Amino acid sequence: MGRVTERRKVLRIRDGAVSTRPDTLVAEEPLEIRLNGKPLAITMRTPGDDFALAAGFLVSEGVLATAADLRNIVYCAGATADGSNTYNVVDVHTAPGVALPDFTLERNVYTTSSCGLCGKASLDAVRTTARWPIADTPPLRVTPELLADLPERLRAAQRVFDRTGGLHAAALFGEDGELLDSREDVGRHNAVDKLVGRALQSDALPLSRTILMVSGRASFELAQKAVMAGIPVLAAVSAPSSLAVDLAAETGLTLVGFLRGTSMNVYAGEHRIALREPAAQG
Repeated sequence: MGRVTERRKVLRIRDGAVSTRPDTLVAEEPLEIRLNGKPLAITMRTPGDDFALAAGFLVSEGVLATAADLRNIVYCAGATADGSNTYNVVDVHTAPGVALPDFTLERNVYTTSSCGLCGKASLDAVRTTARWPIADTPPLRVTPELLADLPERLRAAQRVFDRTGGLHAAALFGEDGELLDSREDVGRHNAVDKLVGRALQSDALPLSRTILMVSGRASFELAQKAVMAGIPVLAAVSAPSSLAVDLAAETGLTLVGFLRGTSMNVYAGEHRIALREPAAQG
């Protein structure tokens, strides 16, 4: 299997001083996901947790919902012309009776790139394929103080980032702030898929009492993955997109952006934020 990091020689220039040295880089390789033997999608990812990534991806597509939906996942032997195994192709076999969604397997599905569906069509697609409404009853309640601690706790869990500076991360926290799981990947969406896939393999879906914290921004794709896994709170250190906010407002997802220190913006689902005083109107 591929390595998480690789070494490359670089020319280093510091204050006019020139030297050569090895540098540690995050590995990036393609992963082809097949569904019952048919090509479905290709994603660029950091090798590792490939089965969880594939399972989580299919949760976000509405194919898998429980561990019972999954028969097995295997690497495809003979994935190259010479018959060698690159460990870059996985085949997901669903259990008998699992219905496949209405997408054409000859093209990449819309969550893998920005060239798929957009706008209202994307919102409709999530609405029609979501297995669980976000129904945390009673509603999960989190304080701003708890949220403010999460970026640093996410950063502390990024072991490979410390060596490369080139990985995104995603982590699941309990409603009390306990770190439940964290994953790193060159793609932020892949890190989330790995988390969700590991939860599916443990038959822990829906994740209705958890908080998803991600590095970087909150795209529509990440909001979609949170909704499809039943996660009620998504927090990001940077900005959300307009479509992510639309999806959060429609589905009841609490969406927090620009979570830096004690500052944050709540774009939707503010009923889950336990405030000490009413919000000032501006």
